Amino acid sequence: SLAAQDTAWQKHYAVTTNEARLEQISRGILMFKLFMGALTGISLLVGGIGIMNVLLSSVTERTRELGIRKATGARDNDILNQFLAESVAISAVGSGIGLALGLAGAFGITAGIRRFSQAPFLSASVSWSTLAVAAAAALLIGLTFGTYPARRAARLSPIDAIRHE
Repeated sequence: SLAAQDTAWQKHYAVTTNEARLEQISRGILMFKLFMGALTGISLLVGGIGIMNVLLSSVTERTRELGIRKATGARDNDILNQFLAESVAISAVGSGIGLALGLAGAFGITAGIRRFSQAPFLSASVSWSTLAVAAAAALLIGLTFGTYPARRAARLSPIDAIRHE
């Protein structure tokens, strides 16, 4: 053995493994995932605020219409459901556009990298679970950020809403 041949072997030889490199790569990947998660969260928050603003302006513009609907028998729940459906529809369309652009970008960038770096092993992939999570996130964002404008529309007084100019 090395220790039997050279008693001061620790001064002359260094024993290393790839465990430290593997740990460093694992930490780097974790940091990247956390960073991308933070960016995604910020994007969802901004998108949700955009949906809420669109619906709030829609409530303001359609106040008279909402008053007439309530005066002719529409219940608060009917108006609430209408605005929640609009909110989910807006977020679903935005999610669909985002998914299409994201997939096109991922496959396009991967094809460009493959072409210019002669890396035929590189490929982009997407799983159905990823698409399902994106669709569920769109639904959740639409419901969450559409709730306040929908409640505001449902709580309008029919008389005040009809008089609104």
